[in-house]
Amino acid sequence: MALVADDHGAGYVDKDAPTPTVERRAPSREPRRSWASPQPFVARPGPNGGAKRRWRAVARGYIGSTVLSDYVIAFALTAAMTRQYGWICLFFGAIAGTGFVALVASSRGYMRKSLGSAPAEFESALRGVVLLGLGLMAATFTWQLDVPRRLVFFGLPLLWVLSWADRHGRRRRLHRARERGEAMVPTLVVGRVGEVVRLVDKLRASPYHGFEPTAACLPDPEALGRVNGIDVVGGLADIVQAAVDRNIEVVVLSMSSLSGDALRRLSWALGRAKVDLVVAPDLVEVAGPRLTLRPAAGVSLLDVEVEAPRRRLLTKSIMDRSLATIGLAVSLVPVALAALAVVVTSAGGPFFRQTRVGLDGKTFTMWKLRTMYIDAEERKKALAESSDGAGLLFKMRADPRVTPVGRFLRRTSIDELPQLWNIVKGDMSLVGPRPPLLEEVAAYPDHVGRRLHVRPGLTGLWQVSGRSDLDWDASVALDLRYVDNWSVAMDLMILWKTGRAVLKGDGAY
Repeated sequence: MALVADDHGAGYVDKDAPTPTVERRAPSREPRRSWASPQPFVARPGPNGGAKRRWRAVARGYIGSTVLSDYVIAFALTAAMTRQYGWICLFFGAIAGTGFVALVASSRGYMRKSLGSAPAEFESALRGVVLLGLGLMAATFTWQLDVPRRLVFFGLPLLWVLSWADRHGRRRRLHRARERGEAMVPTLVVGRVGEVVRLVDKLRASPYHGFEPTAACLPDPEALGRVNGIDVVGGLADIVQAAVDRNIEVVVLSMSSLSGDALRRLSWALGRAKVDLVVAPDLVEVAGPRLTLRPAAGVSLLDVEVEAPRRRLLTKSIMDRSLATIGLAVSLVPVALAALAVVVTSAGGPFFRQTRVGLDGKTFTMWKLRTMYIDAEERKKALAESSDGAGLLFKMRADPRVTPVGRFLRRTSIDELPQLWNIVKGDMSLVGPRPPLLEEVAAYPDHVGRRLHVRPGLTGLWQVSGRSDLDWDASVALDLRYVDNWSVAMDLMILWKTGRAVLKGDGAY
């Protein structure tokens, strides 16, 4: 048996085998050609053409308005804070506006692929502001420019806040449109049947990302006509042609479907067809800063970070203690007033202390304002069967142990403010998994113990994803996702979302 490369780019075939008389691949509107063919792929009118045009129009408007907004904000702040007047003021504003837009663009902040992605937009705007600040300081030192300190220490942070707020509003409008089924990206899903089902379910569960699965390609296209509600339009050799025929914008490919040279040639062919390629790795819930490409021995190796680098841990620690110290000073009066209300309205002291488990299983005393009657622990056993939580958590939406003042404190999250002292001491972090009880940790399955790999947090993914509305499994999944993928930028994003969740009172009881 002699093996030769399949001219459709999907692997190898036996050249001595008899020529098949039945075409195994789905019909195509365009002449079939090899993935390595230099001929362009030309699409005729077909499914999803209108959806693709609408999405590209939305993307152009989104990018254009974001660029214009960034320029105007940087221009206005710089012009308002310089000590010059007239055309010189306008000149500095134009330089700052152009520079900020260029720096954000260099950080991939205006790419169509990242539209609607909060982390990507957050990081690109932050990088743009930091680089602009470094540029201003370098220019001041090199050319002895008289750059006002208020522009560096007040104007640049305000530039980031305004730029981020503008992006936030625009992104929210895009997400609402996608929840209505608008501005969606036609998507072709490729993989085995089980992989396609899993990928389609995940994409549909998060419509704000914009992927709309409309068709699938399977290794054996004759096995099924539809999978998970979408048409099977061909086999692996049909991927590019099916994408062209059906006006697909993105191909989402399971990593186990194609690899090596076939995946490389597929990327070339999709590039000629102007279709994006997204590969879903087999590493579940591992993303962000933990994954990087390391070229070695003529191949690209996927480097999986097993431990957070020391510089990132140091940055997180400095940010935690600095912000917690400021927050503790600002919250002294509200906490004092709340403590007085607790003492006046119910028997017992104003504060509640409890032993919790922290980093690497080390215990510490966590502080909160008391929100329950002093006999709450004794009454807990009688209420065990009424718990609204699943797994190891005890939760009740209408917990009779909570005092009237305690309900207000919980709804506004004021009861959590004393934990800022735990953060200053180093027991906790601003962002992290929920600090567990000793009895919870004792009952942890092996994999859940990874929650203790980072310091517990005052807030976390669980806080911005439903708080007490989440069941045990959902809380654990979010905590493990954070432990695996945390970064300083993610922490800042969660802090931003926490403020919104607290103001709305989502899931607080």
